[in-house]
Amino acid sequence: MKIDNFFAEMKRRNVYKVAVAYAVVAWLLTQVATQVFPFFEIPNWAVRLVVLAVIAGFPIALIIAWAFELTPEGIKSTEDADATAKQSHGRAWIYVAIIGAVLSLGLFVLGRYTANTGAPRHSEAATAPQKSIAILPFENLSDDKANAYFAEGVKDEILTKLAAVRDLKVISRTSTAKYQSKPDNLKAVAQELGVSTILEGAVQRTANQVRVNVQLIDAATDTHLWAKSYDRDFKDVLGVQSAIAEEIAEALKANLSPSESHVLAAIRTQNTEAYDLFLRAQYEFHQAQSTLVADAFDRADTFYQQALARDPNFAEAAAGLAYSRLMRHWFVSPLSPRELEEVKSIIDHALAVAPNSPEAHVALGVFFYWAHRQYDDAMAEFNRALELQPNNALAQQFLGWVNRRRGEWERSIADAQRAQELDPRDPSIPSSLGGIYAALRLWNDAERVELRTLTLDPYNTVAATLLALVRLNSTGDINSARHALDGFPPDIQLNSLTYQGDVTAIVGIRAYVEVFARRFNDAFQAFEKQMANSSLAHLQQLAGRAALRVLAGDVEAAKSAGEEARPLLEARVKERPDDTFAMTQLAWIYLALGRNADALRVAQKAAELMPIEKDTLTGAYFQTGLAQIEARAGAPEEAVKRLRHLLSIPAGQVVSIARLKIDPVWDPIRDRPDFQQLLSGTEQIGPKK
Repeated sequence: MKIDNFFAEMKRRNVYKVAVAYAVVAWLLTQVATQVFPFFEIPNWAVRLVVLAVIAGFPIALIIAWAFELTPEGIKSTEDADATAKQSHGRAWIYVAIIGAVLSLGLFVLGRYTANTGAPRHSEAATAPQKSIAILPFENLSDDKANAYFAEGVKDEILTKLAAVRDLKVISRTSTAKYQSKPDNLKAVAQELGVSTILEGAVQRTANQVRVNVQLIDAATDTHLWAKSYDRDFKDVLGVQSAIAEEIAEALKANLSPSESHVLAAIRTQNTEAYDLFLRAQYEFHQAQSTLVADAFDRADTFYQQALARDPNFAEAAAGLAYSRLMRHWFVSPLSPRELEEVKSIIDHALAVAPNSPEAHVALGVFFYWAHRQYDDAMAEFNRALELQPNNALAQQFLGWVNRRRGEWERSIADAQRAQELDPRDPSIPSSLGGIYAALRLWNDAERVELRTLTLDPYNTVAATLLALVRLNSTGDINSARHALDGFPPDIQLNSLTYQGDVTAIVGIRAYVEVFARRFNDAFQAFEKQMANSSLAHLQQLAGRAALRVLAGDVEAAKSAGEEARPLLEARVKERPDDTFAMTQLAWIYLALGRNADALRVAQKAAELMPIEKDTLTGAYFQTGLAQIEARAGAPEEAVKRLRHLLSIPAGQVVSIARLKIDPVWDPIRDRPDFQQLLSGTEQIGPKK
């Protein structure tokens, strides 16, 4: 067949029309896969499967178009089709679309019901371990509703004891706290938590009398395995909790080692007044943990201290006080070196009186991690806590987060997934897991788990911040990033001390989204609105105003704001020479004042104190922050070189090609050929091999 005849025959047999129709449908399928699948938490492999199927189907569709014609009566051979070719012009579109729709639906269903959403799926109910339990919140039957803390504390104590049993799977309190005491659909709750049994309970406290009712339920059949009521004096309540834990272990036929039997029977403190204050402290701490409000931490610390005043050897109260102060240090306001040493002495005393306290080992691990970034020491403590308490989801989480900062990305993901099994409804786990995926520039995975987080906790600030950054860094879609922050009240903070080192941390994500859009008036308004409802330090308000003026090119206003902030920040850095965030702020103040050499000096010092080798996650922020100062302070070659390196390592939370294209911070070097070369180059995706 001559070549001209061949193409004419292709035209007569509608091969061209099939190819065009297929291309349109393929484009639509690809858009659905990449845009819609992440919203429904369908894994990234399903998106790739759609693309591969579409590619593989193209030559098949062309062959079918050549050899056959699809008609309402069925499939005709080529000879039959010759007689009716003119009637087939519109049909190719219809049938290719039908084939594409069926393919898309099949892949969607496959992906949807095999997606790992971070929580047990309904199909997993049959595979939930038989020796697994979730303890739902105990109902407070006391006349005084202020006794809610006591009912919660009794439940948590039973859970803590059972968590030490290696033969059991015990779901963490963070996940069970989301449920009612007596949910309507117990089977669905068990499926969501991935357990076979549920413990329900109620507590009634009147003066010095306590009644505890508990019932252990087989979730699959909704039948009682065991139920009992306890009436005791308040001073005997600790013994009741031990008895309940022992009977649950027996009902579940758990194999107990001698040390585990000892844990179930052990009493934390003989001082019931100290114990009551400890329960109050724990209740307040859980509120502080959720809100990150300084006043809530103050209330918790007061109760912990009062408990320790009545029993100085109450190790769990000491560990609770230390952990509360360390969380404040990491998320709210840094502690001074002297204050951190006080925390260390509290932990040391707890371990001296209770060397096998898992809470104390977790607190020490957190101290090594959050106070000094001593990762090897922290890992040893978290592993020791898991030896003592195999179901300790918090220790398992921290292993993941430490491995992340060490650059052990695969281990970090595996640790986080294990933590999710023990705490499937804790939003902080998928939220932080999304941060790992973002650093690795695995954008679809990052978006999927952050959306998962926001279904668990619609006001999770870390998830919203990361979701906005992922959308900016992956595609540069400013409207989509702005949408991630919609609905958050202005008094909810959307930045954290754990995300620092570059100008975004100074300004805040709300305002910086408007900076990306070059809507500087809107950025100013968003910043001031946030500051008006903020507990952030006055220094950050001053530094943020100056940085925004620099970015907007408002030289005089920037200088005015810088003059007000400079002496205060210089004093802060002199007082706290290890405060790298204050150094970042001061560098921008010097930029605002035109003191470029000083800006470079301070930013360089901050980056040296927090190198990537010390912390792969935060170090990338400070390297980016230094590049930003270099770009604006007369060191463009160094800035481009630094950015090139950041694009070659897992640093996707803060540097990506899509973000470089739209971020005004890089405007001073945007027209340089070496910077433009970055924009047309490549970036590291996934763990660096």
